[in-house]
Amino acid sequence: MAKDTILPSTGLKNFLEITYDTLEEMNLRAAERAEKESPEDLEKEYREYLTKEKRLKAVTLCFSDIEGRFHMLDYDKQYFLGAADNLTFDGSSIKGFTAQQESDLRLAVDWTSILWLPSDVFGPGKVIMFASVLNRDKTPYESDFRSRLEHLVEDLKKKGLTAYLAAEVEGFLVDGLNAEQNFSEENGFKIISTGGYFHSLPKDRLKMFIDAAAEAQRAMGFQNEKDHPEVAPSQFELCFSYANVVRACDRIQLYKLICRQIAANMGMTATFLPKPVSGINGSGMHMNLSFAKGGENIFYKKDGEDGLSPFAWDIISRILNHAPELSLVLNSSVNAYRRLDPHFEAPNQIKVSSVDRGSMIRIPAGNKKTARIEVRSVAPDANPYIATFAILKTALEGEPLKKDESKRDRLRYLPGNINDAIKLYKASDFLKGVMGEGAHEKYVKFKQDAADRSPKELGAIVKTSEVVYHHEITNQMLWNKF
Repeated sequence: MAKDTILPSTGLKNFLEITYDTLEEMNLRAAERAEKESPEDLEKEYREYLTKEKRLKAVTLCFSDIEGRFHMLDYDKQYFLGAADNLTFDGSSIKGFTAQQESDLRLAVDWTSILWLPSDVFGPGKVIMFASVLNRDKTPYESDFRSRLEHLVEDLKKKGLTAYLAAEVEGFLVDGLNAEQNFSEENGFKIISTGGYFHSLPKDRLKMFIDAAAEAQRAMGFQNEKDHPEVAPSQFELCFSYANVVRACDRIQLYKLICRQIAANMGMTATFLPKPVSGINGSGMHMNLSFAKGGENIFYKKDGEDGLSPFAWDIISRILNHAPELSLVLNSSVNAYRRLDPHFEAPNQIKVSSVDRGSMIRIPAGNKKTARIEVRSVAPDANPYIATFAILKTALEGEPLKKDESKRDRLRYLPGNINDAIKLYKASDFLKGVMGEGAHEKYVKFKQDAADRSPKELGAIVKTSEVVYHHEITNQMLWNKF
């Protein structure tokens, strides 16, 4: 075929395309069944469905590396059905996974995670599923924190506990394709809207982007609750419903993917850098956490302080106590520490409050159903699986904060830069136990590599190095310069 030949629209391709309304029904039903039916039963049914649905051409499997970078690969449907129990990939080619001499890793399909995709965003004829990463001998891979979070959820289930999470993920919409890869500190990012909180014309680019992203997310069963411009110009937030913690983290990864793709379709870039532009508010990923037992929200107590139970207050105490060493997990980039600036509603104070948004933990107004805590000092570029895993382990196994009643409370702050955060993380025996020694060392190595590529002092200007060497920016050509 000649290079400039275009195939005529003759109906040769008959790939599955589903309307948004039907997609939403299918995906909500799949999520409901994932909570109630066994993985074995669902695998059997979905295998039969994939076999019969001739218009499906491929299955997309996805996973995240230790820094939270999202990876996807498409399997031919027929191959996938025949080889689903023996899928391998070269882990040494993925930064943060294995060394070259131990490169073979396996993928274990999570059949309960199936989602049907909007074809105008992902292309027609595909479904997507998440996978766990296994060692060659099929044991869990230590650096795959989605799998480790799944195992933690199973341990909680044995105690009758279920952890729920709702994430509020903020981002910025900036002008031009690949704006992060092409960033320079001389020019910075070009914002596309000067509006602010809840303020945007119905047909301006920011609002049209928000509408398109929200529609796609609803079609994928996210159950969006509100979608709006945020406080800073060109900033957005699309809030979706709570879910069990694994599914909630999956949605965070897909949320960012959808936003990036829709922005690219519109000739722009959706960025989840915590502070892409100096002098205005940064972006956070507020983690709303609650626990249930026997179907009841055990964070709620009608006459409790701020409506919370002693159990919830114990969890708050443990998170506050370990906050300094947790900071590198929750704020995992050089750029993240620009956001922790008290002049811009930054949650850098190690305290809890129902009103002060400078507190790292806030207690939203709630009731028997909605009582929760909001961990506000999480950046949107954090690995959601590691962040959630670490928060849960700290909440249940950490040491409570001890107060000396004879002394006045001293206000503590989170680290002001990544170098200080690295020191606290490295020195923490508690975090070594939470992460596992191998994963602990691997994670800090990559954070140190990034820190070493940027000046120790943040200064007032966003530096090129903190953007182009960022772990979420797809600049693979720069890896060998580390």
